[in-house]
Amino acid sequence: MGAIGQNIPHDSARGHVSGESVFIDDMLPARNEVFVDFAGSPVAHGEIVSIDTSEAIKVPGVVAVFTHPDVPGHNVFGPVVKDEELLAAKEVVFVGQPVVLIAAESRGALCAAKKAVKISVKALSPIFTIDDAIAKDSFLGPPRKIERGDVAGALTSAKHSFQGTLVIGGQEQFYLESQIALALPGERGQMTVHSSTQHPTECQSIISEVLGVPFNHVTVICKRMGGGFGGKETQAAGPAAMAAMVASKLRRPARFFISKDDDMRTTGKRHPFKMIYRVAHDDRGVITALDVQMFSDGGCTMDLSYSILERAMLHADNAYFIPNIRITGRVCKTNLPSNTAFRGFGGPQGVCNVENIIEEIAARLGIDAIEIRKRNLYGVDDRNTTPYGQIVRNNMLPKLFDELPRSAEYQRRRAEIDQFNRTSKTQLRGMSLTPVKFGISFTKKTLNQANALVNIYTDGTVMVSTGGTEMGQGVNTRVRQIVADELGIPYDSVIVTATSTDKNNNTSPTAASSGTDLNGAAARDACVKLRERLADYAATQLCTGEGGLNGSPSSVVFRDGFVFDDRAPNDRRMRFADLICRAYIDRVNLGERGFYATPGVDFNRETGQGHPFLYFTNGVACSEVLIDRFTGEMRVARVDLLMDAGQPINPGIDRGQITGGFIQGMGWVTTEELKWSLNGELWSHSPTTYKIPNISDVPEIFNVELLHNPDNAVSLYRSKALGEPPLLLGVSVWTAVKNALSYIAPAGEVATLDLPATPEQILMSLTRLVRGGASKVVARR
Repeated sequence: MGAIGQNIPHDSARGHVSGESVFIDDMLPARNEVFVDFAGSPVAHGEIVSIDTSEAIKVPGVVAVFTHPDVPGHNVFGPVVKDEELLAAKEVVFVGQPVVLIAAESRGALCAAKKAVKISVKALSPIFTIDDAIAKDSFLGPPRKIERGDVAGALTSAKHSFQGTLVIGGQEQFYLESQIALALPGERGQMTVHSSTQHPTECQSIISEVLGVPFNHVTVICKRMGGGFGGKETQAAGPAAMAAMVASKLRRPARFFISKDDDMRTTGKRHPFKMIYRVAHDDRGVITALDVQMFSDGGCTMDLSYSILERAMLHADNAYFIPNIRITGRVCKTNLPSNTAFRGFGGPQGVCNVENIIEEIAARLGIDAIEIRKRNLYGVDDRNTTPYGQIVRNNMLPKLFDELPRSAEYQRRRAEIDQFNRTSKTQLRGMSLTPVKFGISFTKKTLNQANALVNIYTDGTVMVSTGGTEMGQGVNTRVRQIVADELGIPYDSVIVTATSTDKNNNTSPTAASSGTDLNGAAARDACVKLRERLADYAATQLCTGEGGLNGSPSSVVFRDGFVFDDRAPNDRRMRFADLICRAYIDRVNLGERGFYATPGVDFNRETGQGHPFLYFTNGVACSEVLIDRFTGEMRVARVDLLMDAGQPINPGIDRGQITGGFIQGMGWVTTEELKWSLNGELWSHSPTTYKIPNISDVPEIFNVELLHNPDNAVSLYRSKALGEPPLLLGVSVWTAVKNALSYIAPAGEVATLDLPATPEQILMSLTRLVRGGASKVVARR
């Protein structure tokens, strides 16, 4: 039995539990190492008047302080648009923006020096909200549009139409390992940087630009991250460049680190959105037109905001065919830390809006929302083209909607909820079933490529390196499974080494749920080349003598650690290690580089049309909630989740991604609320003030199943990516809250609820509804 399809544990599981896994802060101090941190802006927006570091440099243990003139290369950088400053020069644009870089021999000295720096700023008027940005015409980049059909005509002629606004909050990535980097200066201006990053190549390029050296002078290494969730796709580059700059200036190893509080204060989050929509539908609840304006809060610089807005727009339809649709989008510029990637990358915000609309249609018509969803689903043979012109192939949505309501006993539980809400004076129950159709690929065509290096050693063991970075999602485990099966050797004979730009060049970030699809395919390509070469050797060079092989290369089989001719007797076989040893003696190349480029993906941003995704991952989740009518406190009582995973490479790891992603999404829509002061300072900057789900928040009943789907022929081993899609199913918890509130909504009124649905938000909504009319519960039809 091969490794692919098996529940092989994560390759770092034992190390994480035992404490043996090495993260950057676990790496032993190098000789003469200094610690690095920065002093930041005291205000959200202003002109720098003066910077006084005289007292800071006097602090015992402080080695040096640096400001923007000390940057040896370029002070301005950015992943897409170069609009970020390593150290602020003339203007500051958010509270805590790095202004002064400090190097010290102890963490205590570093902390004291930060307090001793005096930064004088002439305050300017800041912008903190999407509404203020719209009013002041403060945007990043031009508007974008995706459109199909006659939206205006359909809205005008519709029997039913309504409009609304949905405010969607941001979310902190809350990776356990804060931003950190260790820079080691080398010979002739070379630099090695260990960085907790999802994108070593981008770190390499930005460090090179900051230092003013060619790319080949910088090597970036990432063994593993203590979580990433998108927060280390672009924003690990700044800390890495700071460490490298200090190491270059002092010719001493430099370790950048910041506290969890400072990390949360100064790094970007999931983008808040404001959705303004108009929708038309018929008597059955079938949507005939949708016009939605999306406004995202990009923060102070572009970062990846444009691409995130684009993916939100591409997921505005979610799982539903809408014949007439117009989606427009703008990125708002505010004086908050530049918002960045987060698991789902805009997709969750786009999906949340249309699911909110579905709930409102159901409430207006008095029909269970599950029926509205079924009537609007993408079809298999027709009604299967997205607003941007891509056909939804291998569409499992109808099957998912057939199977989950049955296994979750939806109709029985709906009747129980109707009865409960009629009789309970203290609590409300709600239930909702929502789907996801998530596109898999980077929407920027260039990023859909990967390379891998596979080396076979003379004892038959294999070392693999790819551009994929491990942040707990299991990409290295899956790559090991792929290589083991392709070469026909045991899983334990393969290891995946640290990701490093000196072995894998010009790599894409580990993001967009494509880590295994890209890097696993590149590793497979290398293995195929090696296997073909070894088959030629086995067939032609070892065809004589006792125990030798017979036949052509096409008859040579690699399986279970042996190499044999599938037409020969079982005793005519050779150990893989023996073949490798003999191949080495005969000077056969035992190393290979593989490459993969995703075929058939392209998207024209100007026209809003194209084929941006290789395939779609689908899933459905049914969530039930219980709400206290007097406090707004909410508990998730049960979740049933069914995911189309194709044919999983590792079902166990896939289940981990599904459950973890769902709970993270549940946190976003319920408890994770970002709170800012009137001066633009983040108040919720620690676990005491920012509530992520804990073990007690996990539903007591949590059923997760994988749908068997062997027909996804376009992907690696017919598997489907699952890094991000399950998070979007967390929206079902929020819509379940809306469903509960609908039971007490007065006739003709729809329960409104912004996101996240904190107890405070729920209580305010309850209060509005009760004051708006008699609290008479109406059973869902």
